[in-house]
Amino acid sequence: MEPQQSLLEFMGQQSDKLWSQTIAHIGLTCISLLIAVIVGMPLGIWIARRKKATWVVLGIAGILQTIPSIALLGFMIPLLGIGALPAITALFLYALLPIIRNTYTGITGVDPAITESARAMGMTTRQILFSVELPLALPVILAGIRTATVINVGVATLAAYIAAGGLGEFIFGGIALNNSNMILAGAIPAALLAILFDFLLSRIQKTNLERMRKVSVILPVLLLVLSSFYIIPNSENKLLGGFTPEFMGREDGYLGLKSKYKLRIPTVVISDAVMYKAAFEKKIDVISGYSTDGRLKAYDLMTLDDDQHIFPPYYASPLVRTDVLIKYPELQPALELLSGKINDSIMTDLNYRVDYLKQTPEKVAHDFLVRNGLYKKPNIGNKGVIRLGSKIFAEQYILIEMYKELIEGNTQLKTVSKTGLGGTKICFDALTNNEIDLYPEYTGTGLLVILKPTKTEVENLKGNRDKVFEFVKKQFSNHYQLQWLKPIGFNNAYALMMRKNQAQSLNIKSITDLTTYAANGNHRPKRGI
Repeated sequence: MEPQQSLLEFMGQQSDKLWSQTIAHIGLTCISLLIAVIVGMPLGIWIARRKKATWVVLGIAGILQTIPSIALLGFMIPLLGIGALPAITALFLYALLPIIRNTYTGITGVDPAITESARAMGMTTRQILFSVELPLALPVILAGIRTATVINVGVATLAAYIAAGGLGEFIFGGIALNNSNMILAGAIPAALLAILFDFLLSRIQKTNLERMRKVSVILPVLLLVLSSFYIIPNSENKLLGGFTPEFMGREDGYLGLKSKYKLRIPTVVISDAVMYKAAFEKKIDVISGYSTDGRLKAYDLMTLDDDQHIFPPYYASPLVRTDVLIKYPELQPALELLSGKINDSIMTDLNYRVDYLKQTPEKVAHDFLVRNGLYKKPNIGNKGVIRLGSKIFAEQYILIEMYKELIEGNTQLKTVSKTGLGGTKICFDALTNNEIDLYPEYTGTGLLVILKPTKTEVENLKGNRDKVFEFVKKQFSNHYQLQWLKPIGFNNAYALMMRKNQAQSLNIKSITDLTTYAANGNHRPKRGI
């Protein structure tokens, strides 16, 4: 096994990327905050003058605040696409409530006797607002801006899911890769940014009234300067890659593409939930897909030949706790009824039904078992409960539904499903911490993400399906008391994909062809994200 790398060593190794993502994170936060201040403060002033509108404006802002951040980003994608615009819009909406509410509270909290005195001195409503009310209300308004800033620093990590950059690239990559150093490399700077911004604003908040007047001028300028830190990569004239956080950090992913193929193209990090559609809509040109994904067929994409063989075999198999198999020996035969029954083309079709035809995983799984004579009515058994887990994509949901029906139809066991657990790290930790009893895993992921073998061990395996399976089976049994059962039959390997018509027009059939094309400085039609 590879020796454990320390956090400081990792951060030193990734210092250039870490710095650029921190800068992008600051810029992303400040852009959205600046817009929220520009919109939120006038709204707060307006409802302070028109009390009847208060509950409507604050109610709408409050509802926006309660929407889960990942759901809000998902809602923005169909409207605004991927990249900076939906991320900034979502962050702006999250920042509105504390700014509107505190502006309203600050203005209405000014002593009426003071405003009446100002009015008696002949000051206009506008003069009272800018010379009396806002300076007195500024500490309360700054408290709202502090709250909005801390919220946005945290929520901005999710921007990495939609190709908007930021420290979330490290966090989500670490979760997917079972890499604690990578998670901390993103989480620690994000936390420090939140603390730093909150501290600086707290110091400003405590200044005297005379300095407050200067703050009201300096703060917007400062936000504008920090906003300029966020520079969207300009890949207008080059092929643009869109890769998942996991793929970006793997030796059998982008790291391998750079080291073995010498591939150099501009890239953005993006969630696989929107990656395929972004390629179809010509927002990105090259993606890191999965060879059995149904969206290949749905979006007319083609896989590029891995002619230098950096992608190992990824044969799916149930990964089960050894103590569960000992306690319930009838479980293994039930699970292995699926062994050898699903090849690559079958799994691609099953995924297509869920991803594109929008059939439920339950229906797709049930129909397959019925067609292949594997379905049996559930037994009303009470011998025990098997907890099934899955990662957060269609293929895993389908397999879990199949295992559920196979277990309940062929044993006296019941099942409980815990689907959508996220990436490899979450599923594996849930399994080793006795939160679930099994989940479908892939031999390549088990080898490279969990076991992290030395280069010599990887070279000795030579990408051989049977050797890889036997290696991970032995190592998991010895180190984790987990068992790999017989493979299901299909190989869901990583693959680089392009739009079929684009690849054909550029005569790109393999990753080597792509590397040659990129190295020659060839351009794509102007589009941009």
